[in-house]
Amino acid sequence: MTGILDGRVAIVTGAGRGLGRAHALELARQGAHVVVNDLGTSLDGEGRSVGPAQDVVDQIVAGGGRAIANGADIADFVQAADLVEQAVAEFGRLDILVNNAGFVRDRMLVNAEEDEWDAVIRVHLKGHFAMLRHAAAYWRTEAKAGRTPVARVVNTTSGAGLQGSVGQGAYSAAKGGIASLTLVAAAELDRYGVAVNAIAPSARTRMTEGPFAAAMAAPKEGFDRMEPANVSPIVAWLSSAECTVTGRVVEVEGGRICVENGWAHGPVRDRGRRWQAHEVGAVVRELVAEAPEPDPVYGA
Repeated sequence: MTGILDGRVAIVTGAGRGLGRAHALELARQGAHVVVNDLGTSLDGEGRSVGPAQDVVDQIVAGGGRAIANGADIADFVQAADLVEQAVAEFGRLDILVNNAGFVRDRMLVNAEEDEWDAVIRVHLKGHFAMLRHAAAYWRTEAKAGRTPVARVVNTTSGAGLQGSVGQGAYSAAKGGIASLTLVAAAELDRYGVAVNAIAPSARTRMTEGPFAAAMAAPKEGFDRMEPANVSPIVAWLSSAECTVTGRVVEVEGGRICVENGWAHGPVRDRGRRWQAHEVGAVVRELVAEAPEPDPVYGA
């Protein structure tokens, strides 16, 4: 297999099904050697099996590519380190990290349980951090040894993290954190030859079943905008040496690509002294009136 990622080595987390599977297959199609990571759990995070990851590996190998399966828990700091080490040991290097793994436990805030919140934050946000931390340490070591990499990270945020989503407080908070982490990582790792971006994909996966099923359903004919494979070519390009963009969030749905503006400074008043409490209301109302209307929260 040859393409824009010829000979590059990638880790894709949560790659046994859905978006991660599509990403792993596309990266392999573009010539990358892929470590297919998947814990093999149910949608709510229960159970464990290397089967889904191995199925993707078998498909890549059958197509002439190179891939290995990995069943690590990416939110476990030690297992995340071992995953990076496995990629380097097997393929001699690491060029690409696609952080995709996650699951949902949707609740309205008044019904949310502490363990559900902790589990979602752990897998999404800590999982991104743990993988990014160990990959970044490897790339820093390479750069200090005079072998500055051309490394790329693609994180996975969501419209829920950017605009919010009713009934998904934990998921939205985790995905918002991932978007912010992307900005910090891009600024810190540029000196080591690493570009860091995030995607906010809309696609039909296990995580969109239930309340979003109707919106995500496949059409009877024509272009299927919710097919996960629509997102993967953008991931492949962001993973390539050709990509010099960093610190951006790219929203992808079907054939639509949107670069998010994110948090940006808006209208401002500077009094040059401390505000008095009774003065604040009028000023804030003026600033809100001058600022653009935020996008509505999903489901509101």
